[in-house]
Amino acid sequence: MFGRFTERAQRVMVLSQEEARRLGHTVVGTEHILLGLIAEGEDVAARALLSLGISIDQVRSEVERIIGRGEKPTEGPIGFTPRSKRVLELAFDEARRLGHTYIGTEHLLLGLIREGEGVAAQVLYNLGADLDKVRAQVTSQMGGGAQAKTQKARSGKTPTLDQYGRDLTAMAREGKLDPVIGREKEIQRVIQILSRRTKNNPVLIGEPGVGKTAIAEGLALKINSNDVPETLTNKRVVALDLGSLVAGSKFRGEFEERLKKVIEEIRAAGDVILFIDEMHTIIGAGAAEGAIDAANILKPALARGELQAIGATTLDEYQKYVERDAALERRFQPVMVDEPTVDETIDILKGLRDRYEAHHRVKIQDEAI
Repeated sequence: MFGRFTERAQRVMVLSQEEARRLGHTVVGTEHILLGLIAEGEDVAARALLSLGISIDQVRSEVERIIGRGEKPTEGPIGFTPRSKRVLELAFDEARRLGHTYIGTEHLLLGLIREGEGVAAQVLYNLGADLDKVRAQVTSQMGGGAQAKTQKARSGKTPTLDQYGRDLTAMAREGKLDPVIGREKEIQRVIQILSRRTKNNPVLIGEPGVGKTAIAEGLALKINSNDVPETLTNKRVVALDLGSLVAGSKFRGEFEERLKKVIEEIRAAGDVILFIDEMHTIIGAGAAEGAIDAANILKPALARGELQAIGATTLDEYQKYVERDAALERRFQPVMVDEPTVDETIDILKGLRDRYEAHHRVKIQDEAI
């Protein structure tokens, strides 16, 4: 049942079971799903409820007042009430109506509202949030149906890019990206460079595995939550899949033609920031035939401002390939990405713990971290 759930929606399911245990209840009701949605704290549903002034402490107090506490905490698996199962069915239907292929926290909350008769609905009403008001707030947080259609239309303008790339902002919107912890300084530096008039293409330089890709994902998350300057609002961060771009290009020049088509679609769309991981492989790494042609396709587009890109590579590869090409080096601004310290690594692991607990259905103790 949970296969189409985003990671955040899966986390809500785990949190709802924890809330039921906390209250000593033997099954997960609509009230526990509501508590799980608020406890998740980051996604559309949580933001919608918090914006209406609904806190987790208020909901817990109302739940206890309406149905009371159980005698002792429940151990072992906890099932769902028929009404809660109905909420999940309605969440699937809400996603289908909106044309979404995933089930997010917003769909769970919309399903909760549509069900309309459980303890959760009574709690919301008692806290002064009638169901129409909650639905309107969810729609507002989602950007409304128009935003979904706009995103779909944008994606439709770049079929070649969609084929050979991963839209990180779409993944952020669907809750498929992990939060990025401990890289605020680097992300802000990337935002600053992207907002410039010239030399506005950052290149992330660091050893393999330090988290260069995570910084691009962090930017996508910030764009999705509208935590960026106006110049970057509604931009799409798309990671180019070089393997797919090269794969199956049997004839000489076929790779270059694909790349030209990708750049032409980006130029026409006007809202794409291209993320190129292992950037040196596209600008002349090794003796790969056609690499120089690829660099010559990129450079004019970068120079004219038709293409805005974020590169990622190691220091050795940057010095070996990028710095040697003065025309290309002028277009990129280096951003150094250092390996996190032990303390920072522990903070990162603690920040991601909930997601791994939700995925593996286990509890991870501080000692294990």
